[in-house]
Amino acid sequence: MAIKSFQHDQHSYSIAYEILNPTARHDLIVLHGWGSNKEIMKQAFGPYMDQFRHIYIDLPGFGGSINHAVLDTAEYARIIEVFLELLGARKEIVMGHSFGGKVATLLNPNLLVLLSSAGIKLPKAWGVRAKIALFKLLKPFGIAKLRHLFVAKDAQTLNTLMYETFKKVVDEDFSQEFKDFNKKALVCWGEKDMATPLVAGNTIAKLIKNSRYTVYQGDHFFFLNRSKSIASEIEEMYIRAVRD
Repeated sequence: MAIKSFQHDQHSYSIAYEILNPTARHDLIVLHGWGSNKEIMKQAFGPYMDQFRHIYIDLPGFGGSINHAVLDTAEYARIIEVFLELLGARKEIVMGHSFGGKVATLLNPNLLVLLSSAGIKLPKAWGVRAKIALFKLLKPFGIAKLRHLFVAKDAQTLNTLMYETFKKVVDEDFSQEFKDFNKKALVCWGEKDMATPLVAGNTIAKLIKNSRYTVYQGDHFFFLNRSKSIASEIEEMYIRAVRD
């Protein structure tokens, strides 16, 4: 693992990353989901696509990367953009899982690969809405110290700064961003995904005009068991994109 430190927008960032196949001619940038890190992505895709230089990144605040600011997804994308420029990496293929899919979309690569991406705002379940309403009702009475009983599972272990970041990114609607993306995209989904349901994948595939949509068996982390097939799709689409 390597770390690159830099200043951006009056804040210091230290981004942890790992490169596989360092002499390869083409770049594949891989971004993990919320609460995860680069290792799970490397575990899935590291054995495949030897013709690409794999760049696995810990997003700020996760894994080995340090974050000192409250961010939204657009700010995450700007930070990664600066990091890639410092690294001399080209945005030929950018793959993002879940939250990483939103960041990947904003990076505007030649080939966008979305794995159960976040970004489609769906109605919250009744139970979730009830917990939010109850927390707001009880907050003036000092119940805030029991926040862990009310917050989403993805936010329960976060420090204050990352919890504020979570609140900014969790309900972002990226429908327009997906619609505006006009390059090639591969959209892959797990049919039993409960974190970003299949209806979100259907919507994204319709919004991105030049996209291929593949549904696999599995849940939100379907790609761990389907990485070889996904890698083959990426190779095929990239070769076709270069040829065209």
